[in-house]
Amino acid sequence: MALGDDKSSGVGEDPHISNINGNPTYLFDFWVDSRFGIFSILCFRIEVGWLLFLVVALSMGSLDEDHLCVEIENGMKVCFEEEPETVAIEEAVKVLLQGLGEDVNREGLVKTPLRVAKALRQGTRGYKQKVKDVVEGALFPEVGVHDGVGHAGGVGGLVIVRDLDLFSYCESCLLPFQLKCHVGYVPSGQRVVGLSKLSRVADVFAKRLQDPQRLADEICSALHHGIRPAGVAVILECLHIHFPNVESVFLDSKHKGWVKLLVSSGSGVFGNENADAWVDFLGLLKLRVVIAEKILSKDSVEQNWCPSHSSPMAKIPSDLVAGNPEMVAAVASILKSLGEDPSRKELVETPGHFVRWLMNFQDTKLEMKLNGFTRGITDLLKPNGEVGSRNNKLMHSELNLSFWSQCEHHLLPFYGLVHIGYFCPKGFNHTGKSLLQSIVHCYGFKLQVQERLTRQIAETVSSILGGDVMVVVEANHTCMISRGIEKFGSNTATIAVLGQFATDPAARAMFLQIIPDGTASQIS
Repeated sequence: MALGDDKSSGVGEDPHISNINGNPTYLFDFWVDSRFGIFSILCFRIEVGWLLFLVVALSMGSLDEDHLCVEIENGMKVCFEEEPETVAIEEAVKVLLQGLGEDVNREGLVKTPLRVAKALRQGTRGYKQKVKDVVEGALFPEVGVHDGVGHAGGVGGLVIVRDLDLFSYCESCLLPFQLKCHVGYVPSGQRVVGLSKLSRVADVFAKRLQDPQRLADEICSALHHGIRPAGVAVILECLHIHFPNVESVFLDSKHKGWVKLLVSSGSGVFGNENADAWVDFLGLLKLRVVIAEKILSKDSVEQNWCPSHSSPMAKIPSDLVAGNPEMVAAVASILKSLGEDPSRKELVETPGHFVRWLMNFQDTKLEMKLNGFTRGITDLLKPNGEVGSRNNKLMHSELNLSFWSQCEHHLLPFYGLVHIGYFCPKGFNHTGKSLLQSIVHCYGFKLQVQERLTRQIAETVSSILGGDVMVVVEANHTCMISRGIEKFGSNTATIAVLGQFATDPAARAMFLQIIPDGTASQIS
């Protein structure tokens, strides 16, 4: 029954419960008394299920997008929103946005400072967590062979948890990096630990500003002291985004999107890199040969694995950083608000690295320069005196055009591939890949959202090629793994259609069919 369809018998009945279409419903009769008399009765029928949903949702704050309350361990929650550290990060982000020439009151940026603050504090919540709180209560007695006698039944034998997908923030540039963690230990003292705790301990240290080798060492050491096993082994497969700068990307068509690194750490029976225990560990990973050859020893791990030290991002003129001391100070303020010491030697250069990175997306009106470029070449694309009919056109396409951009909601990178299809009259000299790639980069190197990026590319290509254009953008968003749902491996596709593609389903289907499967992952 719809709300307001009151078919009760009238005044004077007690509140009661009825059953309509099998759904229990509360009927509330409200009397309103006043000195001027008795007003009419207002009756509500509210389905119990919906009432409970609303109460629970509101109490949890799930209907408020600005609410942030993180459960750390054992039901304990930490709410970040109103803490002074969150407010300080918000103010610092406003300084960074203004340094980029952006209007912090623009609709798409109004909530960006709070979103960035929430993401950073959630992504570094490990500073507020203790391994002792995670491991205590998770050690279980398990009867088996005694130490030194043999290995049987998993007690005294190797235990491994493989393929833990985690992320951490690079302490050199403040960008998130992905890692796949493999953890193993040899139990002793007839004690085993709950397997989920291995993942949680790894996550405690991952949710801090980190370096891969130190992260592996901290996970290993914490587990060794918390579990007191015969030995602990940790292997991390790390991926750091390798972002080009706005100048180099136009020149380097074969830019590699990732820096990859494997590191290891061991204690006890794994303390020696050549120990037999490592053979068992690597054998269970099914990657013995590949990993054994690529794992770097602690002595050989490069101190500066982050691309901010050697990539084109580091080659942005230093005067851009020196000329923006407010931005550098703002980043230092963020570090302090996260619980770090900006004067720690590993963090001294971090504010400058982050500002260099951010200056890639300065509002430099690249589209105006592009417009001047495209106006000069449009005439070259037109056939001499020949205008093809709509039924006399051929479809052309350019696939797998790489793009790099920065999410304006969280100031985190997103990247992927763009596919462009368009119709040209027969005899038309269709445009080259380099022009379309330039258009993609032009709109990529700014604070963006994927939907707007897709539309802007389509409209610009349409203005050059005559209107019949379809654009598909496949993207991986760093914010999907470093905050919120932390969904690894997900990607997002958006489509813009103009002209014939907007009215011809067969044309759209034809173009979509030629896009290779799994192209979004090819950028790596």
